[in-house]
Amino acid sequence: MQHMQAIMRNIVAVFVLGLLTACHTIPGTESVRQHEITTSFFTISWAQAHVTSWRYTLRPDGNCMDIQLPVAELDGKTTPLTVRQWMVIECRDLKLKGVREYVVEGLLESDGTIRLQVKFRVADQSPVARFCYSLTTTTPHQLTKKQGKDNLVYLSYPMKDFSEKKEVRLSVFNEMVHSCTLSEEELSQADFEHSTPVTGPILIGSNDRYAFLCAYEHDSMYPDSFLEYRLYPDNDVRLCARRGNYYDGQPANGFSSIWFEFAGLTGSENQLAERYRDFVLNFLSENAASRKPYIYYNTWGRQERVKWNGGQYLTTMNLEYTLREIDRAHEMGIEVYVLDAGWFNKTGDWGVNLKNFPDGFAQIREKLERAGMQLGVWMNPAKAAVSSRALQANEHCRKTRLGKAATPAPEWETEDSVDMCLVSPYWEYYANELIRMYKELGIRYFYLDGVGQMGCDDPRHFHGTAENTAEERETAYGFLLPVYLGKIIGKVGAACPEVIFDFDVTESRRIGVGLQFLASGRYFILNNGPYFNNFDLCPRGKSILPNGCHNIFIHPGPARTWFMRSVLEYDRWIPSNLIMANYMPDDPANSQIINLASLALGQNALWGDILAVSQEGVSLIHDILTRYKQVRDDVAIASPMHIGKPGDTPEIYEKINQKTGKGVVAIFANGKGAFTYTTRNNVTDEVWHNEGVTINMTQDSHAQITAVFDEASAKILFFGVK
Repeated sequence: MQHMQAIMRNIVAVFVLGLLTACHTIPGTESVRQHEITTSFFTISWAQAHVTSWRYTLRPDGNCMDIQLPVAELDGKTTPLTVRQWMVIECRDLKLKGVREYVVEGLLESDGTIRLQVKFRVADQSPVARFCYSLTTTTPHQLTKKQGKDNLVYLSYPMKDFSEKKEVRLSVFNEMVHSCTLSEEELSQADFEHSTPVTGPILIGSNDRYAFLCAYEHDSMYPDSFLEYRLYPDNDVRLCARRGNYYDGQPANGFSSIWFEFAGLTGSENQLAERYRDFVLNFLSENAASRKPYIYYNTWGRQERVKWNGGQYLTTMNLEYTLREIDRAHEMGIEVYVLDAGWFNKTGDWGVNLKNFPDGFAQIREKLERAGMQLGVWMNPAKAAVSSRALQANEHCRKTRLGKAATPAPEWETEDSVDMCLVSPYWEYYANELIRMYKELGIRYFYLDGVGQMGCDDPRHFHGTAENTAEERETAYGFLLPVYLGKIIGKVGAACPEVIFDFDVTESRRIGVGLQFLASGRYFILNNGPYFNNFDLCPRGKSILPNGCHNIFIHPGPARTWFMRSVLEYDRWIPSNLIMANYMPDDPANSQIINLASLALGQNALWGDILAVSQEGVSLIHDILTRYKQVRDDVAIASPMHIGKPGDTPEIYEKINQKTGKGVVAIFANGKGAFTYTTRNNVTDEVWHNEGVTINMTQDSHAQITAVFDEASAKILFFGVK
């Protein structure tokens, strides 16, 4: 019977394929034939039989790369997932404009009861191909671990033709700036000769003719990664599961990998970086609202100040104060107003605190809607209050470790809460809560905070069984946590098209910056920068100040912005509007100029006590943000160019859209002096700038800028604005 079902399935697949190849021409220039998928940048192709790999070929020059199919341990045996014949069984347009998904499927040669499926997602305007693997079986099979270690090679490919090889790490936590940072590490031949493993998630190979890139979509804090690239003396590379990618005995039926990416172009690594950055901005996430460069204000900077001055974090978390702040935020030009911790009655249930907001956000929503603004809220998705309905309905989803359930603890001056496991049925309960909040409370932006990478080994959840060790279950939990955050956002996004998610990675031992969450939302990467204890000025958990404040760089002036701008290194690969950092609106005007010049490079966020800002300061912020909004889409598109690093004099950033000549140039200095800079890109001759700047336009439409400083300050030039 099973044999007949397999025959019938193949007949149906051939029939579908016949329809596709006979009459299918995909809108635009994409096309599909029996054994290839073609875009204007590349072709993906595979053999007609005995499929061991697929080929990525650049168009039109023909340089290509063969990507080997996975090798897995199935039923105790290392098994290459070689396929008898691959067939395209489905193709569809995604809601993300310009992206099409192809599903390719075939039976394994080693076992006709196992079917390998590959999903390819491509856009005609991008050289990046996304793909993932899954298995289905008609008889029981298991993923196993002979030596207690993951035995799964996702892909392999040769790098022998590349003279330059590089690893790009996204989640190195730097204690000096107290933030995740990006680092680019050159790989030597010795690394290959000694089989050095590297984390990535991006690996680049280039020569004087072309460049290729491989990446995987997962999030973890370096060096505690879950995947790694293994290098070999023959210059081959294998992307392997390192730990936690599956648990011993996991059913093979229904197993799905994370997403991977492969890209190439005829040209340099820098050109590939520009194209990859464009892919992340325009073709990676189906949640299009997360890519819009709105201007955000978050109440936490003000709440911290209240606490330092002898109050509580929730002292000003009330209706009257919030309505006044919304008016002020609107005057400044803020578009998304975010209520941080304490707006809720209890975690888990996430209802409005009616004691502080008696009308349940009715007036807040009305005022925001009249102003054309949106409402956002802070949440810890892994918390549920002791008396919450969420905990009562999902007690079995509580985090446990070594047989002990998570104990209650205070949650930002609200009711004691316990930790919940998101790699359990609770993920869907929580997603439904978010959908309710979107529809009932009008919330369009969710800021997720406080989620650590590890912490649950419960055998009742989705990350292992009683047959696995507690360590194996906890490691699988860590691997699956970002996967399930993506499932949550996917479910919410399908029901709530304008939703935006940020994820807080401002502390160590959290999920690191990676490509998985960026496929769903954005990162909140830096709040106040380092604490006193980062510089050994006091023990961890202590403060040298009588008010108990742990933060150093929270005052007006240039120092805080040095740390905020340090994460702009990401902008070469990850657009800066996906890497949020909060700047300060405080008087005096010179400090406001420095902060606004920094914000205009794309991070787009403020926090602090905006009601304490002078009317002159409010007008200045409004005027500059109004001008910035005219070119912010160009700034988001533009790949960065810069001279100097944070704290240098001068420190210069250019973000000009090559197609329009519009964007921003920001020049920072820490004292007196005059500096000259000529834009690398052509620019429009319409330009606004603040005082102390003169411009001479060259015959080839570059701007030669002279900036004169009398003190530590910043010069802002908006090209495309009068």
